[in-house]
Amino acid sequence: MLIVKHAIAVAGCFLMVGSLCAEPSRIILLRHGEKENAYALCDVGQKRSLALKAQYLGKNAEKSLFDKSAPEAFFATTLHSLELASPAADSWGLPVITYAVVPLAEMDAVEVSNWVTNQTRRAATELMNNPRWHQKTVVMVWEHKHIANEKMVENNPDLMVDLRQLLKLDQLPAEYQVKVPKTWSGANYNYFWIVDYDTSGKPVAFAQQRQDFSGKYSGLPNNDWGVAEVLAAKSKCKRWR
Repeated sequence: MLIVKHAIAVAGCFLMVGSLCAEPSRIILLRHGEKENAYALCDVGQKRSLALKAQYLGKNAEKSLFDKSAPEAFFATTLHSLELASPAADSWGLPVITYAVVPLAEMDAVEVSNWVTNQTRRAATELMNNPRWHQKTVVMVWEHKHIANEKMVENNPDLMVDLRQLLKLDQLPAEYQVKVPKTWSGANYNYFWIVDYDTSGKPVAFAQQRQDFSGKYSGLPNNDWGVAEVLAAKSKCKRWR
């Protein structure tokens, strides 16, 4: 009976106009790792990329987040997010689909932010409108100010500028909406946001999950939401202020 209902729902979508039958079944959002400069992750961020492969996002990961199905794609934008996503994506034999933003000396912070905004919109449009991703699991490793940013949203009332809007997190059932921060904390590199959708593309569940590493990766920062991580005094990683 469940198979019949699913088949009817999917068939129904193809008779309608729009993106109703394009959304994934699950989107896993996370921020890139700790960074040393505009071009590269620091040693902690690089270790986090390997830990994610081994314990959460890679093939045969110890605490795999892919309980429903294997990932269909990994999306990234900046060099930092590409660096974090690459080990896990490679373990599945997948390329990283990159909506690239690269640091250029001639560009100021506003220009770079606008570039990330444009690429974020393009990536979300692809993800939410292309039937290729329908009922698939997709990982998005992103720049945190464009995952969720209440101030930027308020300053752009006529334009969707963060993934919180673009991926319909503001349309979740009320019991989940209250759990979705309106801004991704600049202190945190150590959380997943997991969003589930039904067969019609409606978001139906949300979870914010901590990256709780074990074994040789247990020393990675595991700070609370909004609390700065503790780094070694000699660390070259940029610190949150």
